[in-house]
Amino acid sequence: MGNTSDLIQKLQDLFPGLKGEEGGAMPGLVVPADRLTALMQELKEQRGFNFLADVTAVDYPEGDKERIEVVYHLMAVPAATELRVKVSLDRQHPEIASLTGLWPAAEVQEREVYDLMGVIFTGHPNLQRILCPDDFSGHPLRKDFQPAATEGGQ
Repeated sequence: MGNTSDLIQKLQDLFPGLKGEEGGAMPGLVVPADRLTALMQELKEQRGFNFLADVTAVDYPEGDKERIEVVYHLMAVPAATELRVKVSLDRQHPEIASLTGLWPAAEVQEREVYDLMGVIFTGHPNLQRILCPDDFSGHPLRKDFQPAATEGGQ
């Protein structure tokens, strides 16, 4: 597959607005939300990233860059090349396209992020809670989550 720095540069040429992150254990990209699907399709179909290892999210509720960041970890198998892709979403209305059409394994992972962080994955075939009860109020991994008071003050 070659050097990851070269890959990031080639992707930046193809997708203006992409930012590279090469510090840390895994190289990464920060992609504008409207380019996520096209980038991920390129990574899977043309660049060999055939395994979606996980989808998660981070809540940044404070400051002038209040957002929810969805994080995807990809791997090219058998080359064992890893890549992190991040996309920032509006914290009040976090919405991004589902990647279930590219990676069927995204189905469960996107449901977890929806359930725990409130991210809407448009086009998801079954976007409903997976860990919390259906009548649960809120998203428990958001930093401003307040559990409902229970009887007896517990």
